[in-house]
Amino acid sequence: MTAIARPLQSALRDTVTRLDEASFTTFYRQTSRALWSYVYRVSGSGADADDIVQETFCRLLCRPDDLPDDEQRRRFLYVVASRLLVDRWRKSRRQAAVWNQPVPIVDPAESNQDVARMFAQLTKRERALLWLAYVEGNSHAEIAVTLGLRRQSVKVLLFRAKRRLRDLLEGISHVVVRADR
Repeated sequence: MTAIARPLQSALRDTVTRLDEASFTTFYRQTSRALWSYVYRVSGSGADADDIVQETFCRLLCRPDDLPDDEQRRRFLYVVASRLLVDRWRKSRRQAAVWNQPVPIVDPAESNQDVARMFAQLTKRERALLWLAYVEGNSHAEIAVTLGLRRQSVKVLLFRAKRRLRDLLEGISHVVVRADR
């Protein structure tokens, strides 16, 4: 960094507005639970969800408040959290080829256990796609931005994820029918 750039950067840092404590606290209370649920469902790990949510909010706090409203801040959180998830996947993929292996969900207390078990058999990408589309209600364009995919790829990948979940759920319904006989 040049000697001229340092004072300019320092001056810019001083003029940047940030969320005040009360605004951040309110925003955190409104968004943290849903963000944690998203990360937990995608990663299958409460510890990873805790870490990623904390890192995501830290990045929001370190950022100049150039996001004019809470909706844009919320979108920023999901983009950052999704990218942190991808970073973890890549790291674990390099360590051991586990990208397509199912990750068990430890405690699916708030949902139907059969559905949670089937959801756990999906890949991490499939879980992320389904969660963003059907729980968060994001459009294909928003999902593409969040996961770093092309919009057309989201359509195809989401279709495949729905089909795979359907097949898994149909498989369990056949087991139940046979058990009743």
